[in-house]
Amino acid sequence: MNGVIIVAQSLTKIYDQMTDYPVKSLDHVSLEVKDGEFIAIMGPSGSGKTTLIQCLSTMDQPTDGQVYLYGQPLSHFTDYEICQFRNQKIGFIFQDYQLLDYLTIEENIAFPLSMNNVPTNKIKERVQKISYKIGVEDILKKYPGECSGGQKQRVAIARAFIGQPEMIIADEPTGNLDSQNTFELMNILKAFHEKERKTIVLVTHDVMVASYASRLLYIQDGKITEQLHRDDFQNQNEYFKHIVKLNSQERYMLFQNG
Repeated sequence: MNGVIIVAQSLTKIYDQMTDYPVKSLDHVSLEVKDGEFIAIMGPSGSGKTTLIQCLSTMDQPTDGQVYLYGQPLSHFTDYEICQFRNQKIGFIFQDYQLLDYLTIEENIAFPLSMNNVPTNKIKERVQKISYKIGVEDILKKYPGECSGGQKQRVAIARAFIGQPEMIIADEPTGNLDSQNTFELMNILKAFHEKERKTIVLVTHDVMVASYASRLLYIQDGKITEQLHRDDFQNQNEYFKHIVKLNSQERYMLFQNG
């Protein structure tokens, strides 16, 4: 499995399994996440998008099926090793930022390094470097409550990248942002992906955001129902049009079935 970070084989996730109303969030989902890929996952609310990335990132375990990390089944790893994998290999970006209000922006960005006992001088050096790249160097002494939504999401991106992870997991990172901030933040992610070959797995409802990805997975009722590869289209505009068409068709089918 050279060049493959994560493999999911026939993942099934059932919540409330022992009750009269079990909920199947994932239904035999299989996929690979290769080193350097940019994957977008789309689908209606409740389709299993977030559950899928939680399983891929080892934040949750499937009811059935197997997750492989670098070719090794997750069951072969200890809880400590899984925790180390998340801390060292994955950076997380969330819709609601998840910044600590009692810490400054500088301290929020540095938090992952502080938790891993990185020397203070190294932390300051890396905070300065990443904050300049992301464009938040002028607000480092502020607190989250003093920042706009766009600024807070930039900080969340800086925090995700400061540990130099191999993969970024982003769950609706632009969900609370206006179109201008969405455009700016997606260009930041695109630049990191292209220049530093970071692997990105992103969940979104936004077709414009999804069009930044090199591969699109559409999930519905816990199953991957469609897959698009940007390289299969003549240009970016054609790729975008097919994403819009796919999203519209799936929404129409949901409306008809409802």
